[in-house]
Amino acid sequence: MILYPAIDLKDGQAVRLVRGEMDQATVFSDDPAAQAMEFVRAGCEWLHLVDLNGAFAGEPVNATPVEAILKACNIPTQLGGGIRDMATIERWLDKGLQRVILGTVAVENPDLVREAAKAFPGHVAVGIDARGGKVATKGWAEETDVELTDLAKSFEDAGVAAIIYTDINRDGAMQGPNIEATAALARSVSIPVIASGGVSSLEDLIALRECGAGLNGAISGRALYDGALDLADALKALK
Repeated sequence: MILYPAIDLKDGQAVRLVRGEMDQATVFSDDPAAQAMEFVRAGCEWLHLVDLNGAFAGEPVNATPVEAILKACNIPTQLGGGIRDMATIERWLDKGLQRVILGTVAVENPDLVREAAKAFPGHVAVGIDARGGKVATKGWAEETDVELTDLAKSFEDAGVAAIIYTDINRDGAMQGPNIEATAALARSVSIPVIASGGVSSLEDLIALRECGAGLNGAISGRALYDGALDLADALKALK
């Protein structure tokens, strides 16, 4: 199981939110590329980036720090937030991004997800963010009536590389991931599932790995910055 250290970008800084609330941002670094390099030096195999401003704006906003991270780091990187058309997808992949994460458009324009996954095999993931099993979009600001499992199943034949499932109520709250819902989702589809939201300890990671659903990986942010989860120890344990 892969551990994906998260770097959430707001106004050019690396921050963490609590349950997606933009006014509850804690700044952890003014130099996101330097933060990314710390994760790389610790031995991580992937990076997970989110353009928080972009998620609300509907277009890339933190392109400069993302490009700096891509230039500095030589490991595969995935990015979500504000990626809502083919031109933006192609531009990010051309800049060296390994995987784009499509969230809002997965609900509003699922044909784009299918088109992108076909055009760029292995480079398109779907981000499903939910509260109480219902999908939220536009930086989690808008609730929908779409069930997360129904949305995931709708892309079963699309060729997407992964589904990144975030339980919004757990995100940044340091209360542990929603293992039951994550495992249920992973069992309902053949697409690799990455867990996000609430991963705050080594015990959480091991519980996700041992849940029996064959998860592809887990994303952690605040716990790594706060020191509740030591990246080197976590990577060693997951080996």
